[in-house]
Amino acid sequence: MLYNVAQLLKEPTGSTRQYQLDEVFSAEDRILDQAKGEVDVIRTHQGLLVTANLAIESTVSCGRCLEGYALKANLFLEEEFLPVFDINTGRRIEFDQDDANCLVEGNHELDLTDILQQYVISELPMKPLCRVDCLGLCQVCGDNLNKNQCNCYDESYKLVTTTLAQLLPKD
Repeated sequence: MLYNVAQLLKEPTGSTRQYQLDEVFSAEDRILDQAKGEVDVIRTHQGLLVTANLAIESTVSCGRCLEGYALKANLFLEEEFLPVFDINTGRRIEFDQDDANCLVEGNHELDLTDILQQYVISELPMKPLCRVDCLGLCQVCGDNLNKNQCNCYDESYKLVTTTLAQLLPKD
C-alpha cells in the first residue's frame, strides 16, 4: 500500500488526494486478509494527514473452540505522517522519536501497511467468538463440542457421583 506523495508535499497546506484501497494480503504472518475503502490524504503544515474508512476482513481463531473464522469489521484510521526529508531542499528533517512510526521516507512514498496492521490489532476483540453460543472444546478429550457430542461429561459425572456415594456415610 504505497502511495507516491511527492507532488502533494510540494502543494500548499489543505491540498488533498483521494485513493481507493482494495487490497488482499497473502503473507503467511498477516493479521489482515482484506481491506477495502477510501483513503483521503490532506497536506498539513508539517506533513500529511491520512484518514480512511475501511471495511476489513481478518481470519481469527475462536477463543473457545479454536476454529478459524472470518471476522468482518469497519475501521476508521487517522494518522499524521511526517516527511523525513524536505521535498524542496532535500535536507533531513528532525522530529520527535514518538513520531517514528508515521514517516514518509526519502523516496516520498507513503506506506500504510504497518499503521493499518496496528489499527487492526487494536480493533480485534481480545477473545473472539465464532458465535455467541459456541460450546468450545471438551475439557477431557479435546473434541470440538460444536461438531461432536462426546460422552466424557457423562462418564466423568458418573465417576464423581459414584466416588461421592462411597465416601458419604450411610444412614
